[in-house]
Amino acid sequence: MPLYPSFEQAGFAIIPGVLDDAGCDELIDALASLPLASAGTRQLLALPWCAALARGLMAHHVLEPLLPPAAVAVQCTLFDKSPERNWLVSLHQDLSIPVRERVDAPGCSGWSEKEGVVYTQPPTDVLASLVALRLHLDDCGLDNGPLRVVPGSHTLGLIDDAVLRARRAEFSAIDCPVPRGGVLAMRPLLLHASSKARSPRHRRVLHVVFGPPELPLGLQWHWRDPGAAP
Repeated sequence: MPLYPSFEQAGFAIIPGVLDDAGCDELIDALASLPLASAGTRQLLALPWCAALARGLMAHHVLEPLLPPAAVAVQCTLFDKSPERNWLVSLHQDLSIPVRERVDAPGCSGWSEKEGVVYTQPPTDVLASLVALRLHLDDCGLDNGPLRVVPGSHTLGLIDDAVLRARRAEFSAIDCPVPRGGVLAMRPLLLHASSKARSPRHRRVLHVVFGPPELPLGLQWHWRDPGAAP
């Protein structure tokens, strides 16, 4: 069961034992075959093994109740911290989603392109409907740069950068160590950060985002699993 009693209240939950060691090894082997030039990529969901993984996560008896109704997987990002590729991220919210094309719609801003994919910052109610599942392929302890989250901060809605800078000291973040094969489920509007890893080990995480099957305002997901329910 999740280590926190209310996902909706806390905005996150840690679920250990979602994948066994053999399953983690299989995914690591699949990632090793990819021509990655950096510490990650946002394009994994187009690969059959990644789409199958997303379906498996959606079917998990603990994870499924945390997801949106009729959820579809819309993005999978690899984050791989290692001695060669290490970084820190300051406190922030995840505000962008991958869409098929740019549309002239009120409430959409921050248009950009990453790895050939169009991204936008949609209205807050769209962001509030999303859930991310972070599957850890390695043990992630306090020395591996685990995610730090501010419990309950997703209920504050969109937090302006200036407000965040001014009130940063008011937000008390906690570390979220996750064992190998475990999942950290989170709302993208949850304030989160991470520090550099101090350990020489890898910290490989597959960050899978799930959302409603359809978007408002004429927006369309850039990619969604064709094997998922319509």
